[in-house]
Amino acid sequence: MPSPTDAPTCTPAESAHYSLTFTGKWTQAAFPKQYPIFRPPAQWSTLIGVSHSVDYHMWRRGDFASNGVREFTEKAEAWGLMKEAEAAGQRAHSALGVFSTPAVAAGSGQASAEFEVFASNPYLSFMVRIVPSPDWFVGVDSLDLCEGGQWKENVSLELFPYDAGTDSGFTFSSPNYETIPQDKVTQITSSFPNHPANSFFYPRLKHLPPIAKVTLTKIKKTNQIISLLLEPTQSNQLPTDNEIEEKHIKTPLDCEVSPWSPWGLCKGKCGDSGVRHRTRYVLMHSANHGTACPLLEEEKKCIPDNCL
Repeated sequence: MPSPTDAPTCTPAESAHYSLTFTGKWTQAAFPKQYPIFRPPAQWSTLIGVSHSVDYHMWRRGDFASNGVREFTEKAEAWGLMKEAEAAGQRAHSALGVFSTPAVAAGSGQASAEFEVFASNPYLSFMVRIVPSPDWFVGVDSLDLCEGGQWKENVSLELFPYDAGTDSGFTFSSPNYETIPQDKVTQITSSFPNHPANSFFYPRLKHLPPIAKVTLTKIKKTNQIISLLLEPTQSNQLPTDNEIEEKHIKTPLDCEVSPWSPWGLCKGKCGDSGVRHRTRYVLMHSANHGTACPLLEEEKKCIPDNCL
């Protein structure tokens, strides 16, 4: 006879507790283009998470963002998002537990929290706003923590940026520019939006490096009661071995220059050939072994103007 397993099953009688660790990997080496240095520097908002059933969605790629998602992705205001989850739970018990982590005050760093899931609400969704940005975020939509009748022990996911479709800004520090009509939630890639002004536009890359990751670890139950709205745990800023290795990721950034100016006046002595110049200037300097800047000034021979 096979020996019985001690692993809890996803049944109404068995819940599971998880520790969630969010790790920001938004470094200047990995994302050198327009990297925010100050006012404000690169950072992450509070993570807002919900454990829920299959019929609830905090956000979903290809759908329109709710008002709560709009407020969170544009302003990091979480109240509307949490009220939407609470209302869904009251209607059909579809959103059960709401929890949060502290904000991360730099592009790289960690924050963690604990939460509980039940057989009727085995899904996890969360969002973290990219700060600063127009309406960009990272997150997970409806991750099922129950597999084959058992709770998953460990889950690790790399996270990539999304656009909530409510603001049309192209860069991290773009002013508010409402998207009318509202677009759907889309993933931002190295080539989409296909515009050189976009802060994530890296045409030499096939894929963006992950900007963050989340790690979930099932923990043993204790006698402590976990409330539906959990108090966040203290942010942990100590890098792990993986984070130390990831700091070596360096995304090449090519130099960008302006168009040439018109040719200047032809200067020279009468009877001799003259020289005229045109110039251009650097829009963005290269980084991480990207293509160096080309010449910024050219000259060509000419016949002097207004020569008597």
